[in-house]
Amino acid sequence: MAELVTIARPYAEAVFRIARESQAFADWSRMLSLCATVAKDPQMAALIHDPNVPAAELARLFLGVCGSELNDAGRNFIQLLSDNDRLALLPTIAELYEALRREHENELEAVITSAFPLTETQVQDLVAALERRFACRVKARTQVDPDLIGGARITVGDVVIDGSVAGQLAKMASALKS
Repeated sequence: MAELVTIARPYAEAVFRIARESQAFADWSRMLSLCATVAKDPQMAALIHDPNVPAAELARLFLGVCGSELNDAGRNFIQLLSDNDRLALLPTIAELYEALRREHENELEAVITSAFPLTETQVQDLVAALERRFACRVKARTQVDPDLIGGARITVGDVVIDGSVAGQLAKMASALKS
């Protein structure tokens, strides 16, 4: 995985520079999301990894699937990736681009995992607290994991705030073993 990120990073940074220069962050997010989805499709992934499919044919097929959703720069980017045998990197490139965009826009992504579904008010309160703590905008994504028993676990980048019952029990078990 680290190798994929290392190879994908220069492409993501190049797209980010293009998006910043043209103030087209949303357009590139949309195009990269689409291309990442197409690249992950099992049939397309098989073609991408098939050494018998020439780069030009692969690019033509890929662009045919994307249709008019890509602008000229997007089509050129797909052609470049195809020529360099890098289409499989599209999901990683899209993730890295979104991270660069969030950083540029002073925004963090938080994953809030709770034992039970949260109300909109609860999510808003958590987001407000996270925005105060990290001094930037926070975009939250919620998910439910009954294994947490109760409470919630919040992940923001490398930071994990574990207020779940399962997390507290794990801490107690660890302390008792010490």
